[in-house]
This record gives sequence, C-alpha cells and structure tokens, in this order.
Amino acid sequence: MNDFTGKVAFVTGAGSGLGLATALAFAEGGASVALADINPDTIESAAEKIRTDGGTALPLSFDVADESQVEEAVARTIERLGGLDAAFNNAGLQFPPAETADGVGEHFDRVIAVNLRGVWNCMKYELQHMRKVGAGAIVNCSSVCGLIGIPGQTSYHASKHGIIGLTRTAALEYAAQGIRINAVCPGTIDTPLVRHIIDTEEGAMDRILSCQPIGRLGRPEEIAEAVLWLCGPGSTFVIGHALAVDGGWTAQ
Repeated sequence: MNDFTGKVAFVTGAGSGLGLATALAFAEGGASVALADINPDTIESAAEKIRTDGGTALPLSFDVADESQVEEAVARTIERLGGLDAAFNNAGLQFPPAETADGVGEHFDRVIAVNLRGVWNCMKYELQHMRKVGAGAIVNCSSVCGLIGIPGQTSYHASKHGIIGLTRTAALEYAAQGIRINAVCPGTIDTPLVRHIIDTEEGAMDRILSCQPIGRLGRPEEIAEAVLWLCGPGSTFVIGHALAVDGGWTAQ
C-alpha cells in the first residue's frame, strides 16, 4: 500500500518532526523526495539520511510564506526529480499562548503567513503541475486545532481551521481532474517542539494526556503513515477529508 517506487514526493517542514518522518517514509516507500525547510542545516542532514539508505533526496531551503520562493522550489523539484506526484504541505509555526486581547499583531500575521498562506502558495504551484498531467495527491497538515478551539491560541487555530477550508474547496475544484486533496489533523505528537513545552511548562504533560484518551503522545511515524495512506492507492475514493489522527481527542 505504501509503494511509491518511481514517484516524486514534495514535503515541507521536512527538517524535523512530522515532516522528517513523512519524508523518510516516502523514501522508504521508493519515492524520490524533495525535502523543504527554512533551516538549511536540518534539511541537509535529513536529505543525507535518505541518501545513506540509497534513496534520492533533494534538499530545498526556503520560506513557504514567500510565493516566489515556493514557485522556484516546486519548479526545481520537477526539473531535478522528473515530476511531482505527492505533496505534504506541513511547514508551520506557533507563538507562546496569549489571550486574544493581549495578542501581538506581528505574531498573528506571521502565523497566518506561514501556516495558511504557505499552504496556499504550495498548493498553487503543485496543482499547476498536477493539473497538466491529470494526476496527483496533496495532503495539507491541519491539526486538532483546526477542528476545535483552545483558549490562548487564536492565530494558530485560525490558521489551522483555514487549512481545512482551503483543502475542501481545492479538493472540489480538482476531484474530477485526477487530483486528490485531503488534510491530516494530528493530536499532540512527540516532536522537538512538544518536548520543549513539556520540559519548560509545569504540568504540561498531564494537560496533554488529559486530552488524548489513548494516554500517550502520538509518534511522528503515525502521522507519516496516515499521510502516505492519503497519497496512496488505498484511499482513491477519499476527497476533501480532514482526517483526525489524535488518539481519540476529538471523539470525546
């Protein structure tokens, strides 16, 4: 089901966490992978892991909020790797919690620019190629925060709700053209960012686990498996769906 031999995958935020796990999973499935991240050091290291295992990796360092940089990166992927079959638009960020009345405008603008406009930028140029060839699969990374509200994260939740709107609308535009677009909505996953929160905020682990009935953090590889399923032959009738992979959080 996860055989991507001969395919090309494009993954943003691939330097660590969910993006890295997904890029490695695509490579393990036989795909050539373009790994994108704003940090050139982490992306080179990630690409080297794939090459060491005999895979093909193209590291790309750019800011997804900059449309011209995204256009160039997608074009380089197609030119260097020979096409574009699957994409995981995952790059994102968030700032420390703040009530809406105390929020910082610059923080809101940056979160929307990266998390929401960044996904739109990537979809635009991925779709231009996929539309020409009449095939492709795109998965956008939303969050349980795109399905519910949590106090203190107005900008982050706005961006993640917006991603689901982008996903569903674009999915309807291209469903009849051989292109499938879906979203994945992770719960709290064991990533470097989450570990930092747990290490620096008292009671953070207890708060996190109280939301996830499964009683543990998710693993990045569990999100990667969901993304590959949404991009693969096992989900060919899944269109415009926001898949919660959250340990039961949104089932409560």
